[in-house]
Amino acid sequence: MKKTFITSAILASCLIVLTACSSVVNQFAFYPDTQNIIPAEKLPPGVEEIFITTNDHVKLQAYYVKNPASDRILIFFHGNAGNICHRLSDIGNLKNCGINVLAISYRGYGKSSGKPSEKGIYSDGAAAINYATRALDYSLHNIMIFGRSIGTTVAVHTSQNKDIAGLILITPLTSAKAHAKAQGLGFLSFLAGNAFDNLSKISNIRCPLLVIHGTEDKVLPFFMGREIFDHANVEKRLVIINGAGHNNLSQTDPAKYWGAIAEFIRKVDRLKVEG
Repeated sequence: MKKTFITSAILASCLIVLTACSSVVNQFAFYPDTQNIIPAEKLPPGVEEIFITTNDHVKLQAYYVKNPASDRILIFFHGNAGNICHRLSDIGNLKNCGINVLAISYRGYGKSSGKPSEKGIYSDGAAAINYATRALDYSLHNIMIFGRSIGTTVAVHTSQNKDIAGLILITPLTSAKAHAKAQGLGFLSFLAGNAFDNLSKISNIRCPLLVIHGTEDKVLPFFMGREIFDHANVEKRLVIINGAGHNNLSQTDPAKYWGAIAEFIRKVDRLKVEG
């Protein structure tokens, strides 16, 4: 009886620690904006606001932008701050690269309900791909996935073991633990556990991969993008933006940045034709 009690106490203590660690990671990972949003009637022409319901009944704000010249769709997962209203320029540029676009605001961001967490945003990613296949009638083979910064964790998690058309990762991280160490917080890295662990999942990707990273990224250092690239076992390309930090890749070298994305989309289209 005493041994059972001690074992139960240890288990309870572990669960408390794990819960506390998860809360700390989530607190530092997400910076949602629910105030600076654009009313649907003031959105640019061609941008349709829709709402997607997740399996756990969270309602996600999303934008759907059609490109009549394409039969493919790119699902866009943004970074850890703001909401999709702040990504309208990127969404428009992606459409101009020759593809339809579906972009979501994670739970707790923009007009989306709920509260963000690692598990939660992975559910949001699953809801987005389900919406694309079921409501919009795209096959997996016609879906590309795009993630930036923390959005790369959603992109990788969502893409695992799926025969999608392609995966684009902008300034990806390897893991929350590696990020803590890179920021000089190694003594706190134990709190991260295996949170946001892209590196352990990237080998499960089965589609062509494009990674873009800046050499002067102080948030998610360049070595992370290189490691993600090196661990992927698929047709892949690494594009290095010299002198670019975490948030200014497209401003530092717009021709190289957008050119690489457009070329990747065209190449995936050629693979489809050749296949």
